[in-house]
Parts: sequence; C-alpha cells; structure tokens
Amino acid sequence: ETLGFPIRMPALPNGWQANSGARDGIEGARTDPVTGQRARAKVSTVGYITPSGRYVSLTQSNADEDKLVRSIHADMYPTGAQDVAGIQWVVYEGSGQDNRSEPVWTTHLAGAEGGTQLAITGAGDADEFRTLATAVQAASPLPASR
Repeated sequence: ETLGFPIRMPALPNGWQANSGARDGIEGARTDPVTGQRARAKVSTVGYITPSGRYVSLTQSNADEDKLVRSIHADMYPTGAQDVAGIQWVVYEGSGQDNRSEPVWTTHLAGAEGGTQLAITGAGDADEFRTLATAVQAASPLPASR
C-alpha cells in the first residue's frame, strides 16, 4: 500500500537466500497517467545470494523502463530479449565506461495502478536471472493492507 504499485514476493528454490532490502525513489522517473507530468517513482529492491554464491537483485518500481534501468546502471542500452515463460524481458548491457557492468533484465507486469516495472541485475549468470524472473512472474501481487 505504501509504494502504490503491486509488489510480488518470489518463491525461490532451496539455496536462494535474501540478504538485503531497500526502498528508495527516483525523481521524475515516471509519467503520471492522469496528468501526463513527470513524477517521483518509488523503488523496492531485494538482494539475494544464489546457491552458487553470486549476488542478484530484484527491483520493483512504478518507474518508466528507461529511467529504472538508468538508475541501476547509467550507461546502458538494450541488446536483446529473453523469453521467460511467454513474458519478454529486455536485456540491457553497458557501453563506453560501463561496458563491464552487470546486465539488467527488465519487463513490465500489468496490474493495478499501472502495474510494476521489474529489473534483475547482479553477478548471476543467465540461468540465475531466469530462475528469479520465473519466480517473480509466477508470484501474485501481495495484498494491499487497508
């Protein structure tokens, strides 16, 4: 309820451990659907340690795709897509000084109040990104307490 967009809690396989979490905001990172004006977006990020010991994070936000990706890594561009159980995730990679950056996979899941933009990044490999993407897609939004 506090964030104002649907949040999902992925059920991950054994061996995945949540190790961090944060809430933040990004100024001017979303377009208000009513006014068309730029507005502050809210962000929720949870970090995980995978069974292989790598760090991977899941960010959920009401930010526009490009603004969310650039808040994670500034100099990114789309390089392709990954199909995860019928949902397309856009893959971003770095350029210039950021060419060693970790990739970012992002997609938008429709839902109440405009849905949620998701982003996965970290030191994980494609299989670990796919595992997290599959789990978050399968999760129903948490109920907003009133």
